[in-house]
Amino acid sequence: MATKTGAKQEKLFATRIDLPEEERGALVALCNQMLADTFDLYSQAKQAHWNVKGTDFMQLHELFDGVAEAVLPFVDEIAERAATLGGVALGTARLASAASRLADYPEGLVDGREHLEAVRERLAQYCGALREAIEEAERLGDPTTVDLFTEASRAADLQLYFVESHLQG
Repeated sequence: MATKTGAKQEKLFATRIDLPEEERGALVALCNQMLADTFDLYSQAKQAHWNVKGTDFMQLHELFDGVAEAVLPFVDEIAERAATLGGVALGTARLASAASRLADYPEGLVDGREHLEAVRERLAQYCGALREAIEEAERLGDPTTVDLFTEASRAADLQLYFVESHLQG
């Protein structure tokens, strides 16, 4: 999955991290893309959490909150990785919205199953983007960023399993 922003970091701050500047710039752009996707996924999970209705309200309300809580720490960690690499984290809600590759959350959903399907699709898209980010960080020679994205991938895959379990059987 290509980055939506497509732009590399204009200026990097000096750092003694032993990665060439060109790779650091590409890693910062990758981090900023994943930051946008992660922040957007968080807000979409909260949208489902706030608006779900029906007989399974409480368990879905808690499920969607759990999805949001599972990805929220990665917003901070990914932003800090971009800054650590000498870049600037692009993490406002407006920047995330403009740069996110996730599909827009459907307006007006209240039915639990519809929310489950919408969250499932966005989680699946995010999980795929994380695996691509892992491969790209690996190609750029940064095992630390690979590790961060791998940790996020584990957490996101588990949340996808939780959501999908409500739709199976």
